[in-house]
Amino acid sequence: MTFLVRAAALTNYTEVAGHLGLDTARLLRQHGLSLRLIADPEQRIPLHCVVALLEESARLADCPTLGLRMAESRSIADFGAISLLLTHQRTLRDALDATIQYQHLLNESLALYVEEAGTTVILREEGAAGGAAQSRQATELALGVLCRMCSALLGTHWRPRSVKFTHEAPPDTSVHRRVLGCTPQFGCEFNGIVCRAADLDRPNPSADPAMARYAERLLQSLPGAKKQEHSVVLDVRKAIYLMLPMGRATIEQIAQGMGVNVRTLQRQLEEAGVTFTDLLQEVRSEIVLRYMENPEFTLARIAELLGYGMPSSFTRWFNAQFGMAPIAWRRTLARGSEGRKKSSPQRRSGQRLR
Repeated sequence: MTFLVRAAALTNYTEVAGHLGLDTARLLRQHGLSLRLIADPEQRIPLHCVVALLEESARLADCPTLGLRMAESRSIADFGAISLLLTHQRTLRDALDATIQYQHLLNESLALYVEEAGTTVILREEGAAGGAAQSRQATELALGVLCRMCSALLGTHWRPRSVKFTHEAPPDTSVHRRVLGCTPQFGCEFNGIVCRAADLDRPNPSADPAMARYAERLLQSLPGAKKQEHSVVLDVRKAIYLMLPMGRATIEQIAQGMGVNVRTLQRQLEEAGVTFTDLLQEVRSEIVLRYMENPEFTLARIAELLGYGMPSSFTRWFNAQFGMAPIAWRRTLARGSEGRKKSSPQRRSGQRLR
């Protein structure tokens, strides 16, 4: 499946990458894109090209915060057609609900879920596009943009408690603290923002119900406003990405969340040529390595995060998928990491990334 995203996903790319000394026109061409193509924010471009461009640019510039720097200057207007609807929502909670409803108009691979936990709310955001889900730059860009949206609606009242990333910390987190407004946490079980539940229900002083209704009607009239029938597969993949670390990625719970019964969901997936088990195994294969690469996670914890009740079941599955036991895979990773440390001039000299 080829995932598409608005060219607006690359807003500020040429400015940030150019400032870092990169030849942006050449890099765009190498990844099947162009300055002309991304000049139209509504142009649909392949997500894998965007992800590859961001990762390669960050590597060449020796700048692990490229995606986050791109997010720093984003505004609600960059959301395109739904920006008017978001601006006039009564509360941040309503704006998040609208974002979830029309996510397919922005980036069809992103999954957003609002999890209530007493006085705390977790805004989980994951990429459900296979390899793209493992992209550090795409993840930080997406969460940075989400933080910017929340800040634009709440102003000085927006004070996230933390922003969590599954990838490891960079040598310097000053850019993260500046852009996100809090000290981030790395090596976590999910990507997301933790904030106060009261913040989501704080009234938006700019809200205009009449304008919100107008924006809703306008959006409904746009081509592509209604999801395509095949999106049931993507919707289930997104739900699995979000629910798996929470221990709730069962067909019963996902069907309930989608507002259908289990049999209906099974039939819809069968018509699309897949089964729920197929999708569950695909997602497990896509996210397992990010847990395996984190030494803080025990194999028992990883088994739990992937929905296995017994570590032995996880070991059998991992062996079948990757041709070796998980403990052997980690030993191989550790040997490779040690070799890179010894051969890296930057690590020997103590040089830090920008």
